[in-house]
Amino acid sequence: MDKTIDGVRLAFDDEGSGDVLVLLHGFLLDRTIWQPQATALARHCRVIRLDLRGSGASECGPGPALMETLAGDVFGLLDALAVERAIIVGHSLGAYVALAFFRMYAERVAGLALVSGHVGADDMAQRAGRDAAIAAIEARGIGVAAAAYAPALDALTAEDRARIAAITERQCADGAIAQLIGMKERVGSEDLLEDIGVPALIIAGSDDPQLDFAALEVTAAAIADCELVRVPGAGRLVMRDAPAVTTDALARLVTRCARASADPQSGRAARV
Repeated sequence: MDKTIDGVRLAFDDEGSGDVLVLLHGFLLDRTIWQPQATALARHCRVIRLDLRGSGASECGPGPALMETLAGDVFGLLDALAVERAIIVGHSLGAYVALAFFRMYAERVAGLALVSGHVGADDMAQRAGRDAAIAAIEARGIGVAAAAYAPALDALTAEDRARIAAITERQCADGAIAQLIGMKERVGSEDLLEDIGVPALIIAGSDDPQLDFAALEVTAAAIADCELVRVPGAGRLVMRDAPAVTTDALARLVTRCARASADPQSGRAARV
């Protein structure tokens, strides 16, 4: 399915019924990365997956893909689908979009999950790395970015590595560049944490080289009702490295959000 939001055609899937769970993918990926979770969770709730602008089957649109722009796309799609409130789940880049969505539309957020994501802005070295990646893609095409992503697939089976590699290789170079600019320019979200009054989830692999788990513990502790899940042996693609663990954590989040909606005083902080 697709809808045009703010002049940009966005591709999405909409399955199941009930409370709404929105799944946002990471950089160089698309909505198909969430297939195992979508299939399982759509039996219990309504699952909406979209290709962020510049990814998958969605159009790029003009200018950089700022996190606020991407969050606005999600808002527009939910409005078009008559969804008042949703649990927003983001992986990597999608986690930045989820945080931007909360900053802009907190009243529309029933729950929040960061999957292999963190709240900080890029430091100078990371910004320089984004610039180098942009230059490489401009000079040699999307294949160079896909090759750089390969180490993130080490924990996967050979079949899954081939499947995810195919996803990264089919992404649009212009879209990847627009998203790299957006990630480089994003603001930190540390100031939001005490304002997150809905059930939250942070899930990350123990072998993700891009994350500092001690920092994630600090983040989780700053949120009133946050479950923190550390997945042993999993890497960047925790939803593929440990699909059942990821699905179960998201299912618990859906249950917690339903309970909080029925009884706002029922939420309690949790740690795993």
